[in-house]
Amino acid sequence: MEALVVNIQGLSTNAADLSNLHIILKQAHESLQAESIRLLPLLDQLDPSLHSLGYLYILEACTSAALSKEQASAVLLPTARFINSCDKEQIQLAPEKFVSVCRRFKDFVMQLETPLRGVAPMLTAIRKIQSSSEHLTSLHPEFLVLCLLSKSYKAGLSILDEDIFEVDQPKDLFLYCYYGGMICIGQKRFRKALELLHNVVTAPMSVINAIAVEAYKKYILVSLIHNGQFSTSLPKYTSSVAQRNLKNFCQPYIELANSYSTGKIAEFETVAQKHREKFDNDNNLGLVKQAISSMYKRNIQRLTQTYLTLSLQDIANSVQLNSAKEAEMHVLQMIQDGEIFATINQKDGMVSFLEDPEQYKTCQMIEHIDSSIQRIMALSRKLTTMNENISCDPMFLAKVVYFHYWLNKK
Repeated sequence: MEALVVNIQGLSTNAADLSNLHIILKQAHESLQAESIRLLPLLDQLDPSLHSLGYLYILEACTSAALSKEQASAVLLPTARFINSCDKEQIQLAPEKFVSVCRRFKDFVMQLETPLRGVAPMLTAIRKIQSSSEHLTSLHPEFLVLCLLSKSYKAGLSILDEDIFEVDQPKDLFLYCYYGGMICIGQKRFRKALELLHNVVTAPMSVINAIAVEAYKKYILVSLIHNGQFSTSLPKYTSSVAQRNLKNFCQPYIELANSYSTGKIAEFETVAQKHREKFDNDNNLGLVKQAISSMYKRNIQRLTQTYLTLSLQDIANSVQLNSAKEAEMHVLQMIQDGEIFATINQKDGMVSFLEDPEQYKTCQMIEHIDSSIQRIMALSRKLTTMNENISCDPMFLAKVVYFHYWLNKK
C-alpha cells in the first residue's frame, strides 16, 4: 500500500500521469476493497485537493463495508473534507466512485443522527459532478433527503428553482420531484409542490411504482389546499399504467377529495376521521388537517363574492366555526396572507370586504411580468433546440422508421 501512496503522490500532476494512475488504481481495486477501513490512516499522507483521484479510490474502499457508529464518526470528517476540497477534473475520471462515496457519507450522517452535517457537503458534491445547472445527478435526491431530515428546507429550495433538462436515471427524477415536493410543502410553496408532484405522477413508467403512488396521495391533498378542488382526470401524456392504477391505490384520498367538493366541513371531517389511521401511517395527517383549514378559508372566500359587509358572528355561522372570535382569527390570517382584502371594525364586529388593490402598473409588478416573459422565451428556445436534437438522433429515427414499417405492414 505504501507503493500505491507513492504512485498517487507522484502521478497526480498532469493529464497523462493521471491516466496512468487511473490504470494502477483500477488494478489495485480488489486489494483496496479487502483492506477497507484499515486504509484510513493512509489518507493522512495525501492532500485531497492535489491527489483527488487516489484519495477517492482509498476513501471509497474505506467506506465500502458496513461501519460501526465509531468507525462512521472517524471517517465522516475526512469524507467531508474531501468533498469540499477535491479537484473537479480528477473526480470526474471516476464519477461512479464519487457518487458511491457521497451516498455512504449520507448514510453515515443518518447513522449518527446528524443529517444537518451532510447538507452543505452534499450540495458541494452536486456542483462538482454537474455538467451544468440543468443536469439532474444521482446526488440530488440524496441532498433533498438530508434537507428534509434536518428541516433545512431553504437549502433544498436552492436547487429546486433550477430548470432540469438532463437526467442520469429515471429513478433520480422520480425521487427528486417527490422529495422536492415535500420540501415545498414544508415551506408552504404549494404551487411549486403541485408542479413537482405532478411531474412524478405523469412521468413515463412501464409499471406502477411506490414513488408515484405516494406522490399521487400528496398531490390530491395539496390540490385541495391550494386549488380548493381536485380532478381525477390526468393529462393525455400520462402513462396508461398510471391512468389505470393510481386511483385504485388511493381510494381513501379520492373519497376525501369528493367530500371536500361538497363544501360541507362536517362531511369532510367524518371521512378524515374514518381513514385517520391510513392518513397517519402515510405521514399525511398534517396535510389532511391543512386541507380542513383550507376548507374554512374557501368558504370565507365565497362570502366575499356575495357580501360587502358581514358580521364575524354571521361568518362563523356560515362557515361552521364555533365562535365569532374563531372567525376573526381566520379572517385576520387570510388578510395577512393576501387571500382576501378586508377590514374589521372592532367596535361592532363587522367585516368589510374590499377589492384587490393591485393595479398591475407598479415598477415591481412590471419587472415581475417582464422576468416571466423572458423566462418563457428562454424555455421556448431550449425546447426548440431539444426538439431539433431529438429529430436528428439515430435511435429516434430508427424507431420512427420501424413504427411506420409496422403500420404499413398492418
